[in-house]
Amino acid sequence: MPLTVHQFPCLEDNYGFLARDEATGLAACIDTPEAGAILKALDTLGWKLDLILNTHWHPDHAGGNAEIKAATGATIVGPAEVTRISALDREVKGGDVVMLGETRFEVIETGGHTLGHIAYFDAADAIAFVGDTLFALGCGRLFEGTAEQMWTSLQRLAALPDETTVYCAHEYTASNARFALSVDDDPALKARADHIFALRERGEPTVPTSIGLEKATNPFLRAPRLAERVGVAGEPDYKAFGAVRAAKDVFKG
Repeated sequence: MPLTVHQFPCLEDNYGFLARDEATGLAACIDTPEAGAILKALDTLGWKLDLILNTHWHPDHAGGNAEIKAATGATIVGPAEVTRISALDREVKGGDVVMLGETRFEVIETGGHTLGHIAYFDAADAIAFVGDTLFALGCGRLFEGTAEQMWTSLQRLAALPDETTVYCAHEYTASNARFALSVDDDPALKARADHIFALRERGEPTVPTSIGLEKATNPFLRAPRLAERVGVAGEPDYKAFGAVRAAKDVFKG
């Protein structure tokens, strides 16, 4: 039976995600940006929370762990780095498997934004929860990792099936689109950007996205094709990615 995902806004620009295994009725929250909003959504839906699945240690992703665990008894699962701000019941790393009822999540190592960042991939339903590694038309800042590490992580995600639905943790897409248009003149990107701006004008979300759509239009996944434009022609692919990421870090549009 399928996995049902409920998405809702948290904080200023985060998204909260609740995922329910329909075979057993058990649910997980992916990260805990805002405990109150998550508990309210659980109550409204009438879902039983079994797991908290953290992608990384940042407070807007693991800061609600203790309050939600106290209210629900859920098991906290995540990378070792989460212990910087929260206790873990189970530590996981790339290659591990987490079961939510009958739903099987593969843990993918996606360090770069933070060193121990991970993603959760449900192959049966083609759903990935990627935290702050990959965004719609963007990627996370390199707060702890290197460009080479982040490029490797993005390639792991890009290797997932094109139809994979990608739940990223922030509504950054309009800003990402403005930057993308500054470094890439691909017609498909222009069409996507116009659609994104229209969605945001109506107050509608741009998340989730898909692996196929990101591979076709996201400048961070397309970085090798942009190498000459960002001044690193002939360099390794991760150097092109690093140049695009550095340009985004100072972009003011």
